[in-house]
Amino acid sequence: MRRINYATLIIATLVFIQCSHKKPFYMDPGYFGYDQAHLKEHVKDLVLLTSPDSNQQLLVSPSLQSRVFTSSADGRRGRSFGWVNYTLLERGEVSPQFNPYGGEDRFWLGPEGGPFALYFAAGQPQTFDNWVVPGPFDRDPFKVIEQDPTFIHCRSEFTVTNYAGTPLSVQVDRTVRLLDQEGVEHALNMEVPVGVRWVGYSSENGVQNTGEAAWTAEQGLPSVWILDMFPPAENGEVIIPFRAGDESEFGMVVRTNYFGDIPADRLQVNDDYLLFKVDGHYRSKIGIPPLRARQVAGSYDPDHQTLTIIQIGPVDTQSVYVNSVWGTDTDPYDGDVINSYNDGPLDGGGQLGPFFEIESSSPALALEPGASYQHLQRTFHFTGDAGALNQIMQTVLGVAVLDVEHFIHPPIQ
Repeated sequence: MRRINYATLIIATLVFIQCSHKKPFYMDPGYFGYDQAHLKEHVKDLVLLTSPDSNQQLLVSPSLQSRVFTSSADGRRGRSFGWVNYTLLERGEVSPQFNPYGGEDRFWLGPEGGPFALYFAAGQPQTFDNWVVPGPFDRDPFKVIEQDPTFIHCRSEFTVTNYAGTPLSVQVDRTVRLLDQEGVEHALNMEVPVGVRWVGYSSENGVQNTGEAAWTAEQGLPSVWILDMFPPAENGEVIIPFRAGDESEFGMVVRTNYFGDIPADRLQVNDDYLLFKVDGHYRSKIGIPPLRARQVAGSYDPDHQTLTIIQIGPVDTQSVYVNSVWGTDTDPYDGDVINSYNDGPLDGGGQLGPFFEIESSSPALALEPGASYQHLQRTFHFTGDAGALNQIMQTVLGVAVLDVEHFIHPPIQ
């Protein structure tokens, strides 16, 4: 009779148990499964929007301004596209200044700075120490009005007072809607190449003046401001196409004075598009004014073979846009339509992220009592080989992958 080697049997059993308990790869940071589990633990009312085949998924938090925290093009197994501040959520502390929990589609109102700023108390110098994000844009809940597996409609009502002392009473109705492939292709006027994974959704952001007085330019007009936070990409670039033309007719191409000068190796302005580094190492911000802005912007991360597209409704070149530059000596209505922010170390040390943002704004809203306005933004993520992503990039942004990679790694002369 064959003798049993009990030591070998015990070792084999232990190895089997260890292997059977090994966590799947999508429970590592960077994947949707990890972010879903983490957010479920720290955000009390997380809502999952999902396509019928569970490939396209979004995580939305009504308790945190109905923000889209993150999305996936391949269910739990896919990369997580939004930036999530794990450390802040785990601490459970609430800052009276700002709580950068993350989220790839967040609702704010503008302007941030200027004589009608919403982020500084009247009379306070507009410096970082005095900068405060109002609760309705930072940590206050929205109420769920309606939802199904692919959309959610939430509402909030609040009053904020601007730097000039004008109170603004507002009702916000925000609907986040997952798009199917037909919706993605129709919106971008293209076909998704074979083999490309994708997810697309819209956020419809309605703002109503619920006060008794009209919103006027003299007392300060607000605007809808949607901010998208993404993980920094070491070799990533934001790509913003713009309307070409002489400055005498169309004005400046890009505003760069938000946080000081931007080195030439971090911003490249071409004839009809620009490239902006978003590696999370250098705090900087750019903006595209209305006479230059188009309806799209994007980002490309070659390391993760990911292309992101942000699309907004038609740019209203007959209207003014609020100016969010800090300081009271600025023109409050000489603002931007599309912005991008790259996070980096603050002057006094520390850092908010790191992350980067693509942002869009509505025109300044001169609304009578009871009147409303809706700002639409769509977000799309595509993953696949460089050739397929190049096809999308050229169709939607008018830029080639090779042009972006040459800025990332300039050819040796």
